[in-house]
Amino acid sequence: MSPETNYSPAETGADPKLTAVGTITRRGAIGVILFSLFVVDPVAAQTNAVCSADNLPSMIEGFFQLTTALGIVGLAVVWQADSLIEMFTITPDQKKGLKRHKRSAMKSAVVLVALGPLYTVAGSMMNLPLAQCVDLAPW
Repeated sequence: MSPETNYSPAETGADPKLTAVGTITRRGAIGVILFSLFVVDPVAAQTNAVCSADNLPSMIEGFFQLTTALGIVGLAVVWQADSLIEMFTITPDQKKGLKRHKRSAMKSAVVLVALGPLYTVAGSMMNLPLAQCVDLAPW
């Protein structure tokens, strides 16, 4: 059996300040986790806080419709600008890059338009509280 040896931080090469900071950080993280367990529980117990507000559901719907409309207008602008620039490009690599850019803009617009109705349908099937009172279909 070998005798137990207690090495000091100086003998092991560890900086005592760093080990103290690590201990304080670990204790702080554990404290935050324990604190959040007790504080988050009452907040999670609230049901339909968004739906019970007066104008909040209509504000969320309006914001989503506005951002969707701006996204579609942005797609049209990007598409037309890329088509115009494509007419004046010389190299095939530049044309490929512009076509790639147009495709990525189209994908973004499709995701933007499909996300709201998808959340509305899936959220109502999963009984999510926000989907019960907010219709995120952009039309």
